[in-house]
Amino acid sequence: MALRLALLLLVASLCAGCVLSGDTSPMGTSKGRDEARQAYVQLGLGYLQQGMGERAKVPLKKALELSPADADANAALALVFQAEMEPALADAQFRKALEASPKNARILNNYGSFLFEEKRYEEAYQRFEQAAADTLYPERSRVFENLGVAASKLGQRGLARLQLSKALRLNQQQPRALLEMAELSYEDRHYVPARDYYDRFSLLGEQNARSLLLGTRLAVVFDDHDKASSYGLQLKRLYPGTPEYQQYLSEQ
Repeated sequence: MALRLALLLLVASLCAGCVLSGDTSPMGTSKGRDEARQAYVQLGLGYLQQGMGERAKVPLKKALELSPADADANAALALVFQAEMEPALADAQFRKALEASPKNARILNNYGSFLFEEKRYEEAYQRFEQAAADTLYPERSRVFENLGVAASKLGQRGLARLQLSKALRLNQQQPRALLEMAELSYEDRHYVPARDYYDRFSLLGEQNARSLLLGTRLAVVFDDHDKASSYGLQLKRLYPGTPEYQQYLSEQ
């Protein structure tokens, strides 16, 4: 309902100028078209955030009719196609967006996340690296987090630790980075820092199958049998069909 109201208000505001200024429409000016384009993009993103991808296409199409090469509109449409599991279409839209704005850190990071989702880890790392070059990007800590996760997937553990450390230096409250560091430290048998990272993650993040398995392993290392049992029961209850639970059973 709120999004419908926003669309009605948008249309009303665009038409209001015709009444207020005679035959001069706000859509006849570059400023008016730019404001309309921005409003359509925001409306499309609003629909997407509510899981209404099909509806999101309507205002995004209008935005692209106003400016076919617009980076924000193309990037937003790429996210719609990504949500709809149309990787070829999403890739094409991300590339169009970057043609218009090649150094846009937000678009580069989103494109990197898409490539990572498609298991194109080397390409994802390159895009994240380009995004990190923008030292004023307000979400730079998340870019370093993404760099760390991508490096880990590429088997570059030292590089992964370096990038994750940068992420946590910028923002200490990043659950994913903390969990990644906890797992890397555990695998390197650095159990004390692994437990520290894990405890910090537990205060911030929502447990999942992977984190619960790591929790059982750390609890065993530190002879905390009650905690090991608790994590194991949560794995059994919440994630009984997962590879993590099967791994947990094999370790008992």
